[in-house]
Amino acid sequence: MTIYSVFDPEFAEFGKVLTGYDTTELIAAMNAVEMPAEGVAYEPWIDSLEATGIFKELGDNAFGGMPIELGMCWGYNKALNCLEYHRNSEINIGATDFVLLLAKQEKIIDGKLNTADVVAFKAPAGAVVEVYATSLHYAPCMVEDGGFRVAVVLPRNTNTDLDKVAEKDPEDKMLWARNKWLIAHPDASEASQGAYVGLVGENISI
Repeated sequence: MTIYSVFDPEFAEFGKVLTGYDTTELIAAMNAVEMPAEGVAYEPWIDSLEATGIFKELGDNAFGGMPIELGMCWGYNKALNCLEYHRNSEINIGATDFVLLLAKQEKIIDGKLNTADVVAFKAPAGAVVEVYATSLHYAPCMVEDGGFRVAVVLPRNTNTDLDKVAEKDPEDKMLWARNKWLIAHPDASEASQGAYVGLVGENISI
């Protein structure tokens, strides 16, 4: 598949690149976190990352004063597996280059999304990439054998455990964690864990 850049015009409907932030201190803190032996790790917030100066700047500026969390998704991944969305934008900052596999929320028809509607975008290390609320996304894909490290900035408590709620709307079956709606591919491990299966087509691999 074609891999666009987050600086290409094709990215405009999915998100934008924010400017004016110095990510040097954050990247150093990210690189100090040990890589997992295999697979992908994720923590909604990491104290050493939140101790960096950019944490307050992102809360004050990018999230307009909202309480935020600064965590990381890191490890080894080349596959789509799932797509998720939140009620708000997510900001990603890579200590490495990485690829995002994205789709638009309006492409979900009757609870299904065809993976042919997924578009790939490469982001360089250090770029502050905003992914809009209506852009479905999941774990980044690595572009080098050493894996990837991507900071994830969201409103506080996003992606934390949530008690099962009574379904009011068909969308509720996708609710997987706090402020996290998830659609899994049948081949994904999340499907065997009870996640809503709604991705049809190829489980894309970069």
